[in-house]
Amino acid sequence: MALTKVTRSGITDNSVNAAKIEDGTIVDADITPGTITNAKLAGSIANAKLANSSITINGAAIALGGSVSVGSIAWQSVITGDTTMVAGRGYFVNTTSGAISMTLPAGGTAGDTIAIKDYAGTFGSNALTILRNSHKIQGLTNDSQITTNRASLILVYIDATKGWLYTNESNLADLQLATYVAATGGTITTVNTNFKVHTFTGDGNFVVSQAGNAAGADKIDYLVVAGGGGANDTGGGGAGGMRYSAGSETGPYPLGGSGGTALTAAAQTYPITVGAGGNSGTNNGTNSVFSTITSAGGGGGAHGNNGQPGGSGGGAGYGAGTGGTGNTPPVSPPQGNAGGNAPAPQTSPFRGAGGGGAGQAGGNQPGGNGGNGLINSIGSCGATWSGGGGGAGTSGAGGNPGNGGGGAAGSHPAGNGVQGGAGTANTGGGGGSASGLPSRGQGGAGGKGIVIVRYRFQA
Repeated sequence: MALTKVTRSGITDNSVNAAKIEDGTIVDADITPGTITNAKLAGSIANAKLANSSITINGAAIALGGSVSVGSIAWQSVITGDTTMVAGRGYFVNTTSGAISMTLPAGGTAGDTIAIKDYAGTFGSNALTILRNSHKIQGLTNDSQITTNRASLILVYIDATKGWLYTNESNLADLQLATYVAATGGTITTVNTNFKVHTFTGDGNFVVSQAGNAAGADKIDYLVVAGGGGANDTGGGGAGGMRYSAGSETGPYPLGGSGGTALTAAAQTYPITVGAGGNSGTNNGTNSVFSTITSAGGGGGAHGNNGQPGGSGGGAGYGAGTGGTGNTPPVSPPQGNAGGNAPAPQTSPFRGAGGGGAGQAGGNQPGGNGGNGLINSIGSCGATWSGGGGGAGTSGAGGNPGNGGGGAAGSHPAGNGVQGGAGTANTGGGGGSASGLPSRGQGGAGGKGIVIVRYRFQA
């Protein structure tokens, strides 16, 4: 009968030696727990006599009797060129001769550790860039850039959500690699060396291929002007709504009024709508749109009573009435002002009020001036936008157009009705009213709007 088990009582002390054990024959199942003690062994049992002769530490097989430094970093020779890093290693990086890129490992297991040290104290003049190699760094999909002399850092991989985290930092400032917005669309110009301006005089697409980041620049300033309102035969057209950011993110540049907050760029396509001006009569202009910013078309001027509401309101007509409300629908900061009012009915020649502008309300009947627009220098050179159209007057010229593209009221020599002036194209100006004579002319159309965006594209 084969011997399958040896009990402790069956083994004489010091009787088992390596010569009596065939290589690889002792496995756990062959030993009753607690039955073999040192007293039973003559000398030691070599690793080769054991079926399992190694253990696994941090994914690596370590032979019994071998040694490993658990949790320590294996420092490498000084690095002087671009390198792909390996978990568990430390790198002295010498950028004396130029900037160096260190690429993180392609894979990552929780607990993987990498250390980096500025060898020569030159990261400030020749930066170290850490390329993320499809991982996140600090939870962001951005490479890191180290620009501080004597910097030291340790990165530890945790998971796909956060990627590589900095667990020990010394002499470090912002670790993100500075990136900037890149985009196409519209007519592109460069201003003040480091800024791009995209101008849209018609519908189109603003396509952002790179969103930038906070370490570089990721903000977009904007000017969005809607189409101006058309004038009637007495009331001037209101200017198209004018919305814009304050410019502090990419400038700043001179402004009138109070701007909104710049938008944070995203890598996507932004459809652009540029609103048309309203036709003569009581037609409002149409909206202009960029991203979350919509500017409302200007209100049409009135014939008899009330002007139409809009970005800026249309002027009241020859009858008693009120100007159209501005900033309709309401936004903050406001996009325009009300048209002028008509305190009392007018008899021949008919007279009206001016349309509202982005900077002020329209003048009251009779012959009210158009409200002035606002200056905005988003395209570097200052320009005035969204002026209201003039209202019909009593003799000679009617109300003056508001600065910013508003149309003038038509003059009226005896016996002839005269066409009102149109709002200037791509300013959002309101149309000017007609002459106001019994043989009235036709009110002018509103001016088309415009969309302009601006961002920093380099340091």
